[in-house]
Amino acid sequence: MKIAIYGTGAMGSLYAGQFCEAGHEVWAVDSWIAHVDAINASGLRLDGVSGNRRIEGIRAVTDFAEVGACDLIVIATKMAGVGSAARAIARHLTPETMILTIQNGLGAAERIGAFMSVDNVFLGVADGFGASLKGPGHAHHNAMNLIRIGEIGGGQSDRAEVLAGHWRGAGFRVQAFDDIQQLIWEKFLCNVTYSAACTVFDMTIGELQAHPERWAIALGAMQEANAIARAKKIKLTIGNPVEYVTAFGAQMPNARPSMLLDHKARRRSELDAINGQVPELGRALGIPTPYNDTLVAVLRQREAAFDGG
Repeated sequence: MKIAIYGTGAMGSLYAGQFCEAGHEVWAVDSWIAHVDAINASGLRLDGVSGNRRIEGIRAVTDFAEVGACDLIVIATKMAGVGSAARAIARHLTPETMILTIQNGLGAAERIGAFMSVDNVFLGVADGFGASLKGPGHAHHNAMNLIRIGEIGGGQSDRAEVLAGHWRGAGFRVQAFDDIQQLIWEKFLCNVTYSAACTVFDMTIGELQAHPERWAIALGAMQEANAIARAKKIKLTIGNPVEYVTAFGAQMPNARPSMLLDHKARRRSELDAINGQVPELGRALGIPTPYNDTLVAVLRQREAAFDGG
């Protein structure tokens, strides 16, 4: 297959590396020129739980127009980049091109739908992956658990199973599900719990859980998102949400959410797609969201300062 990974940060680099190792023609599309140049010059250095190696053969570019038509396009940008990615790829699609978008937060389908039909677009959720970029052309991953994929409109489909099979062939643990929205929301509850609170208080997940006052704030933010999910009749299967998000975080006590890492690097985060979604949806449904209102206001003030250097 000819596969393009649009957005080769930590996760996108992992996808590109393993698909290349599986024998596919892989194109990496990214705006970081030093990263693109390093991959083209000496391959992608990938280390972590699947072994340390250098992968050659990935073609890296900054402009998708150099890629052309593909069998599969994986949009692995952060949520803020999904719309621009969709705009860039829209005129290069064929009727057979499959698109899989994998982000934290809500809104990917809507952002893509502003530029193209979503008939061939699948939504993905990455669960239990910890990855980071160590430098240009160098990615590290701490864990690889499960990628969940599904049709935007729900339901089982043969093509979702085929897509999952391609990922399995590249060494990933992947399952196709008939209700991907449920899985997106269950992951969303975890993101809302940890992203903003860890960032505001500059704590790892374990440190946050160990601090009673701050942990109560994180759980308050999660409960607001949970109330919205229930109001929207999302078919959550998690039982007790406090136990669910607590168990999720307990698996990675030393982890720092990507939002915190973004702030440490003084760059804008996925705030609007994660905790920022809760007040927006709450207003539409008449559900108060004071915990998320406060966390989001603090972080937006910080991010405004990033723009000024």
